[in-house]
Amino acid sequence: MTPSPAIRTGPSLPPTAPTDSARRAGRLVSALVFGLLALALAACGAIERLVPPSDEREPEAPPSLTLSEEEFKNLPGWQADILADGLQAFLQSCPVIAKRPAGESLGYRPEHGTMGDLQAICRDAAKINTDSNVEIRFFFESRFRPFLVRGNSRETGIFTGYYEPLLRGSWQRDNRYVYPVYTRPLDIIVVELDKFDPDRRGEQLAGRLVDNKLVPYYDRREIEAGALTGQRLELLFAENPVDLYFLHVQGSGRVLLPDGSFVRLAFSGRNGHRYTSIGRKLVAQGIMPLKDVTLFSLRNWMRENPLAAQNLMQANRSYIFFRVEKDDAVKGAMGAPLTPGRSLAVDPNFVPLGVPIWLITTDPLDPKNKTPLRRLVVAQDTGSAIKGPVRGDLFWGFGEQAESRAGLMNEAGAYYVLLPKKPL
Repeated sequence: MTPSPAIRTGPSLPPTAPTDSARRAGRLVSALVFGLLALALAACGAIERLVPPSDEREPEAPPSLTLSEEEFKNLPGWQADILADGLQAFLQSCPVIAKRPAGESLGYRPEHGTMGDLQAICRDAAKINTDSNVEIRFFFESRFRPFLVRGNSRETGIFTGYYEPLLRGSWQRDNRYVYPVYTRPLDIIVVELDKFDPDRRGEQLAGRLVDNKLVPYYDRREIEAGALTGQRLELLFAENPVDLYFLHVQGSGRVLLPDGSFVRLAFSGRNGHRYTSIGRKLVAQGIMPLKDVTLFSLRNWMRENPLAAQNLMQANRSYIFFRVEKDDAVKGAMGAPLTPGRSLAVDPNFVPLGVPIWLITTDPLDPKNKTPLRRLVVAQDTGSAIKGPVRGDLFWGFGEQAESRAGLMNEAGAYYVLLPKKPL
C-alpha cells in the first residue's frame, strides 16, 4: 500500500510485487558470497510508518511465535461484532487462495494447516446467508480454531493504521505539477535469498548491475536529483512534494487530475534501501516530542518548513515506485481487494496471509484509549514496518475519516488468529 526482521520463515502467499527470474539471480551467486551490501526489502506491500510506536525497542532476542488455542466463547467481544462485514472481507481472499496448490502449507507450523484446508472453507463460505449473524458465527466457530498469538511470551503489541491518500497531479509536467511519480525501473534486480540459503526464506536484496557487480540502487536523494531522468519512467507529476512523500508512506493512493477525474496508483516496487522514520528524526533533533508525532503534525511541520522538510525526506533513503491501477479496489500484498476497517497488514513470517483474525484493540479516535475496537479482520497485506508476531496495520480506506483514524492510530492490542480445523 509499507524493512526486515531477524527471522524469516516465509509467507504462505507470495507477494505480488515484481521479482526477477531465477536465471538472472543465479548469475549473482559469486557476488553475494563475497558480501555485497545487504539491502533489506519487505516481502511486499509499501506500508511504512512515520514514527515507530512509542513502546518499540530493539529486540533483545529474535522474535518467536507462540500459539495458545482458545475457545470462541472466551474471545472478548466475539458475540457483539457484525460478522457479515468480516465474512465479506474473507471472501475477497478466496479467489487468490483458490489458485494456490492445495498441498501448500499455510505457514511453517503444523497448526497453520494447508491451502487445501482454506480452499474447502472458502467453498462453504460462499454459501452462507450473509443476513444471518447467527449462521455466520456458527460457520466460523465450526470451521476455525482461535489461537492467541504471543511474541516472545508477550500477547500485546502495537496496531497502527493506513489509508488511501489523495493528492493533486497531472499527466504533463508544467510550472504547477513538477514532482515526478515513477514506475518501477527495468534495471532493478531483486534477489530472493532463500535461493541461496533456505534459512533466509522471505528475505530479498535489491540493486543494479555495474561492471557485472550488484551495487545498491539509487536512493531517494539520488532519484530526486535526477538519477532516473531520461528513462521515461514518469507516470505523472504531483503538485506537492510533501503529499507525494505521504503517497510513498502509504504505498497507494488516488490522484486528482486537472480535469476533475481521478487515477489510482498502486505499489509496484521499491529501491531496496531500508526505511528511515522521519518522525524519529524530528524527535531525535528535539523539534517535536514523541507524544505529538502524528501524520497531521508531521505534515503541517513539513509544509511550514519546506527546505528542512526536503532534507528530512531525503534522510529516508527508501523510495517507492508505482503503477496505474485500473481496478477500482485497493489490493494488498496477497492480491486481494482490501476492505476498509476489515483488512489487516501483518508480518507473514508469523501470520499466514488470507486467514481471519480476531482483533482486540481500542478506537484511535478516543483520546483516552477506552473505547474498545474488537472485530473480525483478515490478514491480507504486509508492510515494511509491520514486523513481529504481534503487530498489525489496519486499513481504513479513503476519505477524511479514514485519514483521521489512520493518522491517529497507534494502539496497544492483541489478536487471535483463526486457523482451519482439520476435517473429521
